[in-house]
Amino acid sequence: MTMPKTVQWNDLIVRDARALTASEIRDLLKVADRPEIISFAGGVPDPSLFPLDAFNAIYADLTLDETAGRRSLQYSISEGLPALRQWIADDLASSGATRSIDNILITCGAQQGLDMLARLLLEPGREIVVEKPSYLGAMQAFSMRRPTYVGVNMDGDGPVIAELEAAFERGARIAYLAPDFQNPTGRSYTLERRLAVLEIARKYGAVILEDAAYSKLSYGGAVLPSLLALDETNGDPNAGTVIQLGTFSKTLVPALRIGWVCAPRPVIERLVLMQQASDLHVSTINQEVALRAARKLFPAHLDILRDAYRGKRDTMLAALGEFMPDTVSYTRPEGGMFIWLTLPENIDSRQLLEQALRDAKVAFVPGQAFFCDHTGRNTARLSFATEKTDRIRDGIERLALLIRRVHNQ
Repeated sequence: MTMPKTVQWNDLIVRDARALTASEIRDLLKVADRPEIISFAGGVPDPSLFPLDAFNAIYADLTLDETAGRRSLQYSISEGLPALRQWIADDLASSGATRSIDNILITCGAQQGLDMLARLLLEPGREIVVEKPSYLGAMQAFSMRRPTYVGVNMDGDGPVIAELEAAFERGARIAYLAPDFQNPTGRSYTLERRLAVLEIARKYGAVILEDAAYSKLSYGGAVLPSLLALDETNGDPNAGTVIQLGTFSKTLVPALRIGWVCAPRPVIERLVLMQQASDLHVSTINQEVALRAARKLFPAHLDILRDAYRGKRDTMLAALGEFMPDTVSYTRPEGGMFIWLTLPENIDSRQLLEQALRDAKVAFVPGQAFFCDHTGRNTARLSFATEKTDRIRDGIERLALLIRRVHNQ
């Protein structure tokens, strides 16, 4: 009798999938959900700000309206509900980015948009420019295509233009950038730097992937036009240098998983085919609910979010100023959910996290994971979004005491 052979999974799994690796800090951060841990780790909205009553009413209205209810439970078109795409197009136009619904594809959160664009534009060895540091989730999506990363340093105004131009001059033609309240640093580009980025991209025929996930969460500073808005197409739906990714996850609720890609029509047409081959379309009922929620809640709900997050940011900044040693520097974001710490050179933030969880009962995200070249070992991301203000102050004081002790060892 022939003995059955054991399946050799590693031989069957393709190289692209083997490029995905688990975060080394995942197990450490699992304890961040314990109630005794003050967590600055999760980059997620505050659930106490979710408009629960409004969503209860919207879902109830759908069940009472038989025609709309049955339509929302049916298959739909891959591009996304036309009415939702029109709402997004109108909202983009209100901020200076004139596009049609033919330029918009609804995705399962912005993360699906990143994955689809990676599969559309990247292949092994193709260069992609990213900020240093950059959004970890984007690099995870890109890495499955095994590109070559070209890191560009940031200054107070945005990416260093000389480095960006050098990358394009050497042959890179794709750049992933986050001009507004970037995850992880909270930094934003100045208007002059936005214009310079677009000028350099046009000079070399490069494409900008603009992550606009936090663009609505501005806490009082000047609201600058997006790269998409500055990318004049003269009404041609086929033209453009910028592909923008947007989402309702930070402004409505994440569980809807409604995001979108706004891009020139040749890109959208290819993405639609990819959508049809993967999941056909995003949940019809979630799209319908997102549309009704956006119509009902905006802009008033955005003001509620801005006021709440502004207060938390101010509390964290005040605590950092009061408790942190002078050897620690940090960003002062005008929006978003994050503050970026730069620690003394002798402190490894991953080792610091282990001590912080054990001794101070505080969680954060070590910064090295956000660098394509694995530098930044003395950096860390703090999120002020989910904790209450008294716990934010307490947590920063505990973390500062630990940093002083570790630095002086």
